[in-house]
Amino acid sequence: MALRHCHNASDFEVAARRRLPKPLFDYVAGGADDETTKRANVAAFDRYQLVPRYLQDIREIDLRRTVLGCELAWPVILAPTGMSRMFHPDGECGVASAAEAAGVGYALSTMASASIEAIAQVSRGPKIYQLYLLADDGLNFAAIDRAKAAGYDAICLTVDTVVAGNRERDLRSGLTIPPRLGIGSLLQFARRPGWCRDHLLGGKFSMPNIAPPGAAATDISTLAAFFAQKMERHISWLRVQQLVRHWGGPFAIKGLQCAADAVLAAGHGVSAVIVSNHGGRQLDGTAATIDLVADIVDAADGRVEVILDGGVRRGTHVLKALAMGARACMIGRPYVYALAAFGQPGVVRLLELMRAETERGLALLGCSSVDQVGRRHLRLAAQVPAFLDERPISEPAIAQHQMHWTDR
Repeated sequence: MALRHCHNASDFEVAARRRLPKPLFDYVAGGADDETTKRANVAAFDRYQLVPRYLQDIREIDLRRTVLGCELAWPVILAPTGMSRMFHPDGECGVASAAEAAGVGYALSTMASASIEAIAQVSRGPKIYQLYLLADDGLNFAAIDRAKAAGYDAICLTVDTVVAGNRERDLRSGLTIPPRLGIGSLLQFARRPGWCRDHLLGGKFSMPNIAPPGAAATDISTLAAFFAQKMERHISWLRVQQLVRHWGGPFAIKGLQCAADAVLAAGHGVSAVIVSNHGGRQLDGTAATIDLVADIVDAADGRVEVILDGGVRRGTHVLKALAMGARACMIGRPYVYALAAFGQPGVVRLLELMRAETERGLALLGCSSVDQVGRRHLRLAAQVPAFLDERPISEPAIAQHQMHWTDR
């Protein structure tokens, strides 16, 4: 499949499936347990329908928005994903460069195959460092200090991985730490000579952001084992407050799914909450994130920014999240698929397509700015039409049917 033939996020998924060995594709595509939450994240967007209001002036469209203190060309941040060079030699550096070109944010994972400093060298765009909390505050503070010295704009603390999710696709393929690849899985790699060639020519890589002091950051299995042993299982609000103060700038918590937790986050100095279930890769059976956003926005009441992460595949998905009150959206799997299939040019094209979808959808809603999108632009897909309720189709009745929400 040629890059020019990719016209949406689904096309990039197909292209990635064709290029990646099956164990690697399943690592990206898979979720926890029965993958119920992973599927729900995408499907739940269909629960809500857009309501356009025409006869508006849309000669100029403004997608810009400030998120976590960063000026974004449109309200999207590329979510942190680990070991991107495993999928393509361009890795995190290619993704960060594509994000800068598109004017969106980029979040670098603790588990990245590029260092905090390397990303700062290739991108002057908005950058966030995603932090997994270890049971060693010396290491935690050292990572924050590195991000500060490298000019990162914000810190994102992920809190939903205190234990690893049960990802059965990886168990079956043997793509675990350490790897346990059987003959069948090894044959899957042999069937993808293009990936094997690029992997061999790309050179050895590691995870330079998690090496213990004085250790050589070269052995992925050893580093991953060290990291797993050091993961903090007790992330208290006091610890969060200490990290916020040590960083001294915009600070987000990723993984919250409860309105009460968003209120607590605001009370402990957090700047933003990222409503996320880790792409359905941790606790299966949790709600789709789009279903949670409005209640969390209302509970936060402007005290923290709310960012949606999970299931975004279209520009119209971005608009639905913004209409709920989200400040921005994170995108994960789609850009990993684009990277895996085509490298940095694939990520560039994906972002161009999704921006065009967002801008076109905004215009067709009758809005000239993302700040104009509100809950009046949404209705429930299962909502009964007014005439079936034996009510006259009038402005008050229509307003009453707009999900009983008020614009924010």
